[in-house]
Amino acid sequence: MNRIVKKWSALLLAAIMLLSMAACGNNDAPSGGEPQNGAQTGSDVQNGETQTGGDVQTVEIDPQIHFCGSSSLAPVIASIGAAFQDEYGTWDKVNAAFPAEEIDIAVTSGGSGDGPQSVLDGTADFGMLARSVKDGEKESLGAGYTEYMVAYDALTISVNKNNPICGLMDDLDTDTIRKIFSGEIAYWDELDASLEHKEIVVVIRDLSGGAAEVFEKNVMQGTPISENAIQSASMGALAAKIAENEYAIGYAGYGVYNQNLESLYAFKVNGAEPTEENILNGSYTIQRPVLFVINRALDGAEQAFVDYIFSDKGRQIVVENGYIPAF
Repeated sequence: MNRIVKKWSALLLAAIMLLSMAACGNNDAPSGGEPQNGAQTGSDVQNGETQTGGDVQTVEIDPQIHFCGSSSLAPVIASIGAAFQDEYGTWDKVNAAFPAEEIDIAVTSGGSGDGPQSVLDGTADFGMLARSVKDGEKESLGAGYTEYMVAYDALTISVNKNNPICGLMDDLDTDTIRKIFSGEIAYWDELDASLEHKEIVVVIRDLSGGAAEVFEKNVMQGTPISENAIQSASMGALAAKIAENEYAIGYAGYGVYNQNLESLYAFKVNGAEPTEENILNGSYTIQRPVLFVINRALDGAEQAFVDYIFSDKGRQIVVENGYIPAF
């Protein structure tokens, strides 16, 4: 009897083991089949690739997003980037599918001309501009070209607030501005005889900046800028030079001007004051868009940061930097 019980016990154990092995085999995903446990395919996840670790899925991203170009947009993107980093710290806090790597929003400025070129060279993810994108640049960037408009800006014709002209004149026409910046009008008393015979110090952006192109198109129209004009590497530097010199004049950006109201005075141009209303309705004509571009589809991390730029927080930072939000 004991031998019969043992025999049946052995047979039962063998059957259980066979069933167990068959069940483990069925847990393997079929070759070329659909991903299991709700895993997303490359077409479902931006940037294409995923790695599964148990029930957790990680999207491969580059933890650094690099913007390059316009010195006018650079401080805005840098400020938004700092807020984004402070709020989240690591990418997994933005999206649980992202790796737990530190967020790095890198911003470098070298002028609007560097923006599209840095994207083409692959040295930056996004190119920043404070002017319209040229047709040739769009063509070079190719079919993947996308433009993101951040703000409206203008070039204010600004002087030092201590300049005696502030109490005498508040409006300059385009022709007079052109003569000042070309050097044809070289002394302040040529604008008003009651002023001192002091040389007008002209301050401009360097020629790689978007402001130089906007000023050429809207004011100079082929007339050369004075050879004595002082070139500045950024809008911040331009405004600082006007603030330092009582007899200087320059085309300070609207955002920079609003951040230096205690030291700068802006003229009306052809009767239009550089206000938000006049910039938006077009009556103040020396204006420009502020934007960034890319030449491919965004990956998951890039999309998350772009969404943050165009959020209420991003809008607030655009306003704090003195610009008129475009969203």
